[in-house]
Amino acid sequence: MRVLLIDGHPDQDRLTAHLLNLYQRALPAHHMIDRIAIRDLRFDPNLRRGYAEPQPLEDDLQRATQAMLDADHIVIAHPLWWGAEPALLKGFYDRVFLPGTTFQYHKRSPFWDKLLKGRSGDVLVTTDTPVAWLKLRFGNPLGKRLSHQVLGFCGIRPLRVGFFGPVRRGGAERRMAAWQKKLTQLAESAEALKRGRKA
Repeated sequence: MRVLLIDGHPDQDRLTAHLLNLYQRALPAHHMIDRIAIRDLRFDPNLRRGYAEPQPLEDDLQRATQAMLDADHIVIAHPLWWGAEPALLKGFYDRVFLPGTTFQYHKRSPFWDKLLKGRSGDVLVTTDTPVAWLKLRFGNPLGKRLSHQVLGFCGIRPLRVGFFGPVRRGGAERRMAAWQKKLTQLAESAEALKRGRKA
């Protein structure tokens, strides 16, 4: 199985990179792994005219798109800022998740083809808010959006969205052993998830 790991934090050496390292270490040895840090890509994150006219992909985005198309399982890690992903990762979604690449609308109906069908995914979200309070107070709008309007819209299913928090005031250090166990379970069950079995 080929796994693509995407670090969506705009800064280096942050918790997202560490979580991806733990996830990667727990993957079975026979898996092929590609890794991308969005911050290292050179691209304009602004989809300037929407879908009104094509906006040529920069070389880094072409390579990232191909890595995504080659993957069987996609893992994205990012912090939760103002209830969503950082702007740079959102810009990556805007520029790469395009008609004809990740989905295709039907000409005479409201439906579409999911061109990333057959791929599964995990999203690892770091947050300063206690996870129980986050879910109790707000539900899971980020998970719903990613599952129905972004990644799932293009066919990435099953999709698991996991929250890691709170990270402030030493929270990450106190919870790291439990998080490592959780990440190991996610990584070890990724192949079963890809085959559509519960994991």
